[in-house]
Amino acid sequence: MQNFSRQNFRPQFGGFSFFPPVIKNLLIINIAVFFVQIMLEGGFLTFQGEPLINWFARTFYLWPLGGGASSLHGSFMPWQLISYMFLHGDLMHLFFNMIMLWMFGVELENTWGSRKFLIMYFVAGITAGLANLLIAPLFTSVGPTIGASGGVYGVLAAFAMVFPDRYIYLWFFVPMRAKYLIAGLILLEVIYSVLGTRHGIAHVAHLGGAVVGGVWVLLDKAGNIDRWLARRQKSRTSFSNPSQTPHEARFYELNPEKKEHRKPDPQYDEAQKRIDEILDKISTSGYSNLTEEEKRILLDASKHIHPDKE
Repeated sequence: MQNFSRQNFRPQFGGFSFFPPVIKNLLIINIAVFFVQIMLEGGFLTFQGEPLINWFARTFYLWPLGGGASSLHGSFMPWQLISYMFLHGDLMHLFFNMIMLWMFGVELENTWGSRKFLIMYFVAGITAGLANLLIAPLFTSVGPTIGASGGVYGVLAAFAMVFPDRYIYLWFFVPMRAKYLIAGLILLEVIYSVLGTRHGIAHVAHLGGAVVGGVWVLLDKAGNIDRWLARRQKSRTSFSNPSQTPHEARFYELNPEKKEHRKPDPQYDEAQKRIDEILDKISTSGYSNLTEEEKRILLDASKHIHPDKE
């Protein structure tokens, strides 16, 4: 949730964005990290006579619990459950993960809101990593793992459940409904996992991410996700300063020099409370889930702050 004063309050009106903030930042970070990998893999940078890429791999790849068969002798560290999601083996690996994240994630983020989408993506990626650590060794040998595919499969599964009848053009000209195309991809992952074919690809991790995407949508449809996010927001606000009301805390945070001189304006405070509730709803559920009255309140507030704009 953002904090606003009377001077800088700018409601964020919805509509469809082709690069909503989470998708945009994930693309930028993944591409930037890939360029770092390329520079390190050149072997020009060394530390104590060893290529720096070896240290990078030992530190940030997701290593099996037993270390795995590798000359780098890496070992599992908790942060690798996140860091591995931003690393890729080659340009095509990066390209296909990012294009699928963009194609299927944009509409989910626009519908859900950025916070809900971001949490789902990371939960799917972390769960995919855990599945690769704990379940994959039951079916095949496991080495160090990298890639955003676990989180991406969570996005794919969620998209298929939220927009099941949306047409996806396979190879750009064969139309297929999302529920059939994505169900087929997940079924292939199940087959590959059981048969142990296509070595070098973390099929069990893909399935772990897909399970999270599906379960997340079921919980969201039941309202559990929104209630959980609302509780987190409420507890965080209360924890920040339990001796102040949330609106006093917000006023003092925006106007620290006035803390000893005045109290917040009650009339403004009540209006701001309603605006904050609507902005929180956009953050957790997306603009499309606002009622017509809530959209009107935001529009009126925008005209009041910026009367020269229609």
